[in-house]
Amino acid sequence: MLAVGMKHEKEITTGPEHSARNFFPDLPDVFGTPYLVGLFEGVSAELMAPHLSPGEQSVGAGMDLKHTAPTPLGMKVRAVTELVEVDKRKHVFRLEAFDEKEKIGEATHIRYIIDAAKFMQKVEAKKG
Repeated sequence: MLAVGMKHEKEITTGPEHSARNFFPDLPDVFGTPYLVGLFEGVSAELMAPHLSPGEQSVGAGMDLKHTAPTPLGMKVRAVTELVEVDKRKHVFRLEAFDEKEKIGEATHIRYIIDAAKFMQKVEAKKG
């Protein structure tokens, strides 16, 4: 059962595949904000996954993010998520990220529990 106060952590070692330059060549060669978003989404989905019923998945529906400090590639980044609100299928998380030296970001993230089959039906219908 998912409950307010649950926490989960995930750590990655940053590499060239996490560079901001993968999105635009004139950006600094550091850990890119889109990868921080993905890390925050992933750590929150990992927290939820063991608590979902068969046929359910979680999907991200919004994120309010602040990326507050650069991280050189090669450093580890640790994300911590905490479930702060549950409203039926809606789950709200508070997140923080740290590199080996300091806090580098924070966010509020919303995820919904979905029926995977119904969701994929909508996707297929959209394809035409």
